[in-house]
Amino acid sequence: MPQQSLDLAAISRAFRALAQAKGWEAYHTPKNLAAAAAVEAAELLEIFQWLNDEQAAAIANHPRDKERVADEVADVLMYLLELCQRLDIDMADAVAQKIARNKLREGLV
Repeated sequence: MPQQSLDLAAISRAFRALAQAKGWEAYHTPKNLAAAAAVEAAELLEIFQWLNDEQAAAIANHPRDKERVADEVADVLMYLLELCQRLDIDMADAVAQKIARNKLREGLV
């Protein structure tokens, strides 16, 4: 299945609108957002905890398990986007810079 392009700004706006509607904004401090991203990442890991590599790869063929993984991935992304928003970090730039540093460190440039 072809990947859709991510509109990070639209995702951020939608997440902020939900947070505002639910009254969550007061809790969206950088520390709390980092903690929430870590918790959601742990929930993602929990899905795979006792699976071997073959079983983990087979999740792609099990719609309910795949949906659980997708939900946790989305949660992690949304919390990280909001963290970047709160700290004035351009996520796309941060990723590009990190890839460039990794290439440099590994002697690939």
